[in-house]
Amino acid sequence: MVFERHEPGQMKAGALALLVHLLFLGLMIFGVSWHNNEPAAVEVALWSALPSTASKPVPPRPQPEPVAERKVEPKPAPRAKAPKPEPQPEARPNRAEIELKAKVARQKEEEQKAREAMRKEEEQKKLKLKEEALEQQKEKLRLEQEKREQEKKVQQEKAEKLRQQQAQAQADAEKALKAQAAARNVAAQNMVGDYTGKIRAKIKSKTILPPDLAGNPQAEFDVTLMPTGEVLNLKLTRSSGSSAYDSAVERAIYKAQPLPLPPDPTLFGEFRELHLKFRLHED
Repeated sequence: MVFERHEPGQMKAGALALLVHLLFLGLMIFGVSWHNNEPAAVEVALWSALPSTASKPVPPRPQPEPVAERKVEPKPAPRAKAPKPEPQPEARPNRAEIELKAKVARQKEEEQKAREAMRKEEEQKKLKLKEEALEQQKEKLRLEQEKREQEKKVQQEKAEKLRQQQAQAQADAEKALKAQAAARNVAAQNMVGDYTGKIRAKIKSKTILPPDLAGNPQAEFDVTLMPTGEVLNLKLTRSSGSSAYDSAVERAIYKAQPLPLPPDPTLFGEFRELHLKFRLHED
């Protein structure tokens, strides 16, 4: 089956041409009828001679007024109705038009997809740039944080090293002080021992032993001294069993005043309270 192709304006052009022909036909009919109307009749009076001016004019006989013919306006020709256009069969597109429309539609779709792809690509580029800028900012912050932590670590190491040095110095100082104190203590103890021996020797040199003492009696005394070496108080804490020997040692202690003391006044505390033992025969 072959479909005839109808132009889109063919029906309108045909209707317009038909209307123009009808109007032209109406004008022709109207012109013919207007030329066929008869003109109105006119009556004219004829005179053989002019009337005398001396004689009394005779009034003319009234003539009947001509009846003017009533002009009949021609009726306009009835307007011919345009024939109703017959419905044309719907034009069906042929295969070429279908393919062309499909091709145009595909092109539009492809263009739309291309624009959408370009838009998405631009958005992805912008998003990637933002992500890269964010990553760079994060990296910068990370490097700054690492730098601060490294500086903090270095400061902590310096502080720890200084603390260790101070602790070591303090320990060395304490050790030195302890060593000095120990040395002073040893020296003091040696001096105390030396002066204690000098005190005992001086007291023994002043002791007058009673005759006929048997055995090896031992007497013990607590002696309280003043800084001058004078005896402030003397007390027998353990008797030798021989009152004569006890009395002889007690008299010798008083005779030995002032007892010898070390020149360092800080050692007087070691001699303020003395506990002295005396034997008749020393080992």
